Amino acid sequence: ERTFHIFYQMLYGATKEMKEKFLLEDINEYPFISNGHESIAGQDDSQDFLDTLEALEIMQAAPEEIETILKVVSSCLLFGNVEIKQERNSDQAILTNNTVTQKICKLLGMPAVDFEKALLKPRIKVGREYVVKAQNQDQVRFSCESIAKAIYERTFKWVSQKINKVLSRNQFQGAAFVGILDIAGFEIFRINSFEQLCINYTNEKLQQLFNHTMFILEQEEYRTEGIEWKFIDFGLDLQPCIDLIEKPMGILALLDEECWFPKATDQTYVSKVENEMVGKSKFAKPDFRSDADFCVLHYAGYVEYKADKWLLKNMDPLNENLVQLLSESADFFVAALFRDTSSNPGFSSMSTANAGQTSRVRKGMFRTVSQLYKQQLETLMGVLHDTRPHFVRCIIPNHEKKPGKMVAPLILEQLRCNGVLEGIRICRQGYPNRILFQEFRQRYEILTPNAIPTGFMDGRKAATAMLNQLDLDPRLYRIGKSKIFFRAGVLANLESERDEKLRVLIIGIQALARGKLAVENFKKLIQQHKAIQVLQRNGKCYLKLRNWQWWRLFTKVKPLLQVTSRDKEIHEREEELKKVQDMHSKDKQTMEEIEAQLKKTSDERALLAEQIFREKEMAAEADDQRVRLSTKKAELEEYIHDLEERIDAEEEKNVKIMSEKKRVEGTIAELESTLADEGNARQKLSIEKQQLENKLKALEDSLAGREDNISKMTRDKAQMDSRLKDTQSALIEEEDKGKALTKQKMKLETVLHELEDKLQKRKKYRLRLCVDTTA
Repeated sequence: ERTFHIFYQMLYGATKEMKEKFLLEDINEYPFISNGHESIAGQDDSQDFLDTLEALEIMQAAPEEIETILKVVSSCLLFGNVEIKQERNSDQAILTNNTVTQKICKLLGMPAVDFEKALLKPRIKVGREYVVKAQNQDQVRFSCESIAKAIYERTFKWVSQKINKVLSRNQFQGAAFVGILDIAGFEIFRINSFEQLCINYTNEKLQQLFNHTMFILEQEEYRTEGIEWKFIDFGLDLQPCIDLIEKPMGILALLDEECWFPKATDQTYVSKVENEMVGKSKFAKPDFRSDADFCVLHYAGYVEYKADKWLLKNMDPLNENLVQLLSESADFFVAALFRDTSSNPGFSSMSTANAGQTSRVRKGMFRTVSQLYKQQLETLMGVLHDTRPHFVRCIIPNHEKKPGKMVAPLILEQLRCNGVLEGIRICRQGYPNRILFQEFRQRYEILTPNAIPTGFMDGRKAATAMLNQLDLDPRLYRIGKSKIFFRAGVLANLESERDEKLRVLIIGIQALARGKLAVENFKKLIQQHKAIQVLQRNGKCYLKLRNWQWWRLFTKVKPLLQVTSRDKEIHEREEELKKVQDMHSKDKQTMEEIEAQLKKTSDERALLAEQIFREKEMAAEADDQRVRLSTKKAELEEYIHDLEERIDAEEEKNVKIMSEKKRVEGTIAELESTLADEGNARQKLSIEKQQLENKLKALEDSLAGREDNISKMTRDKAQMDSRLKDTQSALIEEEDKGKALTKQKMKLETVLHELEDKLQKRKKYRLRLCVDTTA
């Protein structure tokens, strides 16, 4: 397998000047494309490249735009050549060689120094300040790959919009169109990831449309037409599986929900999915020996999914610093690609996340890949439901791609998965061919010429009379309210009989025509025979008279009888010629005036046509702008609604925190009154009280910061909870210390009383000794 064909076409088909201009290298120098087959049998990449350039010119792409597109494609390849290594004893990655980055910046119109800073040391916003974040090797490599993918995706989207704009029909000519949708079938690998889930989800929706069109509507039409029919349930209800994926608290909804939590991981997501999907018929846990995390019963069978890096893939984060540089590129085309950065799926600050972990979303619009995918799929299904779909089922005969080889189990499995076998069963049991009464009468009345009397007759009665005369088996057809339904093959037999009848009639018509032509030819021969006889008679008369003297005199005198009138005739003809010449000159002058007026009118018509074309283009652009603005408005309204809900939730949290603050302040007041009588302990507790007040003041500041920055409420709440817990634990410790100090004080007072008693006793004893000594 190869990657995108344009890479190989440009590398093989570019001229020497183009390679120098677009900084192209040998195909083996690009890691992005060096792992696949470089060529395909029977395909000339050089000729395909020329055809691609010609196609872009036909699609009215300017030479400057084509040149910039090729520069962008070359830069996408160069992103894979960026050489990165890790510094020792540091988390900072460095470039081993900046030649590749200079080439990228040359192609994309960016300053090389700023590009390297954005790649290696991006600036991130922490609170109200911007700090520089060191990027490790994995993070830098992930940034290169993600930005290359984003550039290619936006360029491809631009080319698609250009083609659609050029090929778009005039809006006044109606909205009829013929579209072709090509999609891969269900993918069931040993290890299935997020991409396979999206593809299989799409196939579930399309298979549901196929089943609804081929099976449900087919049988509903029988009931509508009043035909006796027992509804056949083929077990083709795909809605439970679709609900499992797309509904609220489904697989995709839970994935989006996990992307909002800073500490969420793939394992927390899997645990949440397992808890929410308990009891769902289309969900199962994998075997303990399997590496998969969960299983989904799709229409095609059980599929095991491994949720490795699903959160990262769903957010699809881009380095905000690189996106900003691209939006400010000196190349107008590149800058236009990244002008509207708010519509990026998962547009977030990549510098705050590791390459293998989730990242925190930045302030602003955040739309995940799954949300965009669901929106695009809903739009596609809306188009399909509004059209008349026809289905072409492609069957793979073998996995080796060899001609003439048919693997029966593989083909049977595909027929079973895509619903073809059920379709065949309905065709056998039902009435696949149907035709309106009027059309049936018009087409097959030739087979029953005497069945319908002249004059008006109801279509159903006429069809019934025709069928009775055709002597068809009643089991082979059913008469509905507006149509006749036939078993498979019956209508083909009627067509054969009609062709035979037409053949007989046409042969009769041909015989009559040939007979008439023969009669005409015979009459012509008779006329020719009579004409020959007249010519012969006149010839004989001339032979008899040619030597007669009087005949000779007559032939000589006869021309002289008209000489006198010859001059008069010539004069009349000259006058007539003069009149004709005058009329011709007038007509010529009139023609010249008409031609001048026609030329002037043609020029005015061309100017008006050009003006109308420009106005239509402006109207189309205005419509596109209106659609984009309405979409943007809807997104912003949804975002404002989410913000209002979050503000209400945060206000409730603030009320709880304020009540907790009052409780803490009351506890501090009680501690102050309790510890007021203690000496040194009171001083220590006062110092600790001051520290607690400082912490409370910091808490109040953080609350004010929350009111200023709503997007950080979740993180600030967690910090406040931890601080409150620390405060409570500190207060409990202080209470314990106060109690211990009180107990120690009581013990010291008891010891002091005992010492004072001993001192009094000793004083009395000494006084007694002094008295005895004196005595």
